This record gives sequence, C-alpha cells and structure tokens, in this order.
Amino acid sequence: MAFYTIGEVASLCDINPVTLRAWQRRYGLLTPHRTDGGHRLFTDADIDRIREIKRWVDFGVQISKVQALLQSEPEGGYNGWHKQQEILLEYLQHNNLHQLRVWIKAHARDFPARTLATQLLIPLRHRLQSQQPALLPMLSLLDGVLINYISLCLAFARRRNHQDALVIGWNVKDTTRLWLEGWIASQQGWRVEILAHSFRHLRPEMFDGQTLLVWCGESPSAMQRQQLLKWREKGHSVHLLGI
Repeated sequence: MAFYTIGEVASLCDINPVTLRAWQRRYGLLTPHRTDGGHRLFTDADIDRIREIKRWVDFGVQISKVQALLQSEPEGGYNGWHKQQEILLEYLQHNNLHQLRVWIKAHARDFPARTLATQLLIPLRHRLQSQQPALLPMLSLLDGVLINYISLCLAFARRRNHQDALVIGWNVKDTTRLWLEGWIASQQGWRVEILAHSFRHLRPEMFDGQTLLVWCGESPSAMQRQQLLKWREKGHSVHLLGI
C-alpha cells in the first residue's frame, strides 16, 4: 500500500494543506494514518475521497453537508453557490461589511481559493459589473473587502519557503482579478507580490531575473500567447495565470 504525505496529497489534488486539516479536524471527513512522529499519511483511497469531496464542494455543497453525500449521492447536480451569492448580496445591500468579512474568513478556511473564486466570487462580481448605478457601490465594497482579506493572506504566505513571483496584469481593466489570481497562486506554491496597475505593453526585461505570473483576462489573445512563448525562448520566466 502506497502512502503519501500531506504535501504530496496537496499537490496531487490541487488543494491547500490547511483545507485538508480543516476537513479532518472540523468535519471528520478524513482519517489519515499517522507516523510515529504524528505526521499524516494518506492512501490512494484517501486521495479518491478527497477528490470526491472537492467535486461536491465545486458543485456548491457546504462542506458541513458533504459527509451525508459521500454515503448516498442524489441524482442531479447541486447549485448551492447561487444561494451563497444571495447571502453576500444581502450583506452588501445592508452595508454589513463586518458579516461579509466574517463569511469570507470562515469559508476561506474550508474551500480552496480557486474554488471560492471560480464558483462564487467571480460570478458574483460579474453580476455586479453592470451599468446599474445601484450595483457599482456594492461591487466597490465587495472588492475592497476582498483585497483587504487577500493582502493578509499573501502576507502570511510570504513566511513560507516558496518561490517569489510578481503578479502582473497585461492589458486588463479589472485589477481586482489580479488579487484573486494572486491569492490562487499563493496556494499553489508561489510567494507573490501584486503590481496594482495593469501594463498595456508588457516588457519582461524591466523585471530581469524575476518570475512573472501574468493575467491577461479570461481569454488571452493569440498574440499574447505567441509573445509569451517568445519571452520564454529568450529565457524570461513568464507564466500565464488562469489556465
């Protein structure tokens, strides 16, 4: 029987070790083996279970409800993320920023940054990015809370022995996405700094010797992808975010 450390499992399943510990301690979803020194060891069956849990989380199931679903799966999907959007919208409508911060902090312990961003925060921001005047202040409030929280997460992540990188926007207008993408990258082994403004014309030689994590928007153009390859051929360490 093969055994895997928590770091190896985190890499194989694309998940934060902190989240794995929370699933074990708070919700009893995992029962890893232990070494004589108390370190967790996971089996192939544990990895399959973790991936199954992630699937339900990605559907929007609250982590506290996953245990029952692991025993008996109902037919059809689950779209609990829309309900969570409505909860956050209510906080924003009533200017309840304290409760919004509490919600984000609590759920960030249970869900990976990628899951929270792609399943909830980005769709919610898309709803608020309309021309209706009443929605723009709500978007601004949400973005402010997100940036403040993410900046704390990044500061904590810098204590780890990870590789340094700069998160840079290339010809994008939505700079809050830089923070969301930087947050995701910080859980994937990068110790990031975020450049606050997007570059219309990116020149990697301006950041000689540094690793660049570049966000080009939801759909990078063919020109951007080709340019990225040319920069790599010249020896620049440039990686495209979001793919």
